[in-house]
Amino acid sequence: MLPQRRLIDTLVRFWRSDWGLSIFSAWLLVLVFVLPPFLPPGSSRSFAADAAFAVVLLTGVLALSEHGLAWRLLMAAALFAIGVVLANWMIPVADPVIRVAELVAVLLLVLVVLGQTFRAGPVTSHRIQGGIAAYLLLGLMWAAAYALVETLHPGSFSGAIGVAGGHRAWIYFSFVTLTTVGYGDILPVSPAARSLAVLEAVTGPLYIAILLARLVSLAMTPGTAKDAREGPGTP
Repeated sequence: MLPQRRLIDTLVRFWRSDWGLSIFSAWLLVLVFVLPPFLPPGSSRSFAADAAFAVVLLTGVLALSEHGLAWRLLMAAALFAIGVVLANWMIPVADPVIRVAELVAVLLLVLVVLGQTFRAGPVTSHRIQGGIAAYLLLGLMWAAAYALVETLHPGSFSGAIGVAGGHRAWIYFSFVTLTTVGYGDILPVSPAARSLAVLEAVTGPLYIAILLARLVSLAMTPGTAKDAREGPGTP
């Protein structure tokens, strides 16, 4: 087996395992909360980081391959997002297209993580951490949406957005809004920006309520432990 194929198969198994959700959740916590304070202001992303993200996204979608037509649509969206992000290193790509690709990529990761979190099987600590990872991805998804709005309509936000510095400012504003803290140092001023901010503020509490309800439902469903032991495709 070729090394590339072996790597992909390993990552697909990683996504399909419960412990993979815990590792991914820990990686997100480091990426979102631990690393940013130590990075120099204005530091840009690297090709290696984008390539690694592409592999993670691609294998995550491959892990959902048993879902038929829906999977084909997800794969098409993933290939679009990956193609745009990587192509930008070779030829200039319009900023709105890049922002759309970033938004699509994070949305796909949300679907991948939720799909693995809510699949048949016992509710474990790994599943709970998968729910946490999806919550963090929601914050990153809204950050990408805010960046897209500002790219399409400059001046949609006012306040400390320019001082805070690039994409980190959108992440900061997104999580402040998702948790309904609302410090007021960054304000949405355009109708589109305000609509997104309100929608995110509603999404945060609703997600937690739905997550708890779904996990309780899985825990009380008879036969989920047996399904988990047998795994997909077991006769």
